[in-house]
Order: sequence, then C-alpha cells, then structure tokens
Amino acid sequence: MTTLAVVANDFLAQRRIALVGVSREPRDLSRKLFGELRARGYDVVPVHPTLESVEGAPCARRLQDVSPRVEGALLMTPHAATDRVVRDCAEAGVSRVWMHRGVGQGAVHPVAVSYCHDHGIAVVAGACPYMFLPRAGFVHRSHGFLARLLGHHPGRHAA
Repeated sequence: MTTLAVVANDFLAQRRIALVGVSREPRDLSRKLFGELRARGYDVVPVHPTLESVEGAPCARRLQDVSPRVEGALLMTPHAATDRVVRDCAEAGVSRVWMHRGVGQGAVHPVAVSYCHDHGIAVVAGACPYMFLPRAGFVHRSHGFLARLLGHHPGRHAA
C-alpha cells in the first residue's frame, strides 16, 4: 500500500503547481505557504475567482484558465468547494491534488477523494505541506513531530 508520505513527496517533486483558494489576506496561512513555495523555487500559480494577482503573480480564476497547465493543485478551499475544484482539476488535466488540512476538515471532502481515485488523480487527503518540506520552521517541525509521536502523522497510508 502506498503511504501518504510517498504521494506527498511525489506532489512536492513537481515544480509547477497551482494554489487554489489563496487568500486575499496577506497574513493567512495560504499566503504564507504561497510565499514559502515560491521562495523554494516552485512556480506557483495562484487561483482565486475574484483576485487579479497575488504578490505580483497573475491570479487565474479557475484551473482551466492556467496555461501552461500545472502538474499539481494544492487546494486550500472551503470543504464545500472541494468537490467542484477536483472536477476542475480533472477537466484541466491536473493529475495530482493535495487537499490541505491543518485543523478541522480543511479542504478534505470524502466525495472529492473518491472522485480523485476514480479518475486516476493522485491525492493527498489531509495534512499540511509544511510537514513534508525540508527545513520547515520550528512550529511546523514540531507539528510533524507531535503527529508522529501521537500516531496521527499522515505518513502511514494514502487515502
């Protein structure tokens, strides 16, 4: 059985990804993650239906508007929007999806996870990418350490 860590590391091995649901609020986690990924050399395309740009990068309204297409989509969408967004991923030819979860449900939606499996889309259903990024900050390393210690780390089995 493939572990979630394998799927997560495959996702992070892609260099061109979309961040769907990036916030207009600069202090939001999605914006911090957007900046962190860019600082690490990722070509991150922000996707939001009403924003023109994020930190100087043009913002796409939907994944289908991104050209050239991305290799993966990190979803930081509300739980209720995830099913629609994974269908956009399939239509746009995106073969890797990460449904962010920090606290609570996050973007993870069981119907959307099933849709990904049924349509050949590799999915990380939960967790925060910071838990898998090398040299992440102290808070993120601590979160990963505590999750492993308590048996909640998502590195056991893929969804």
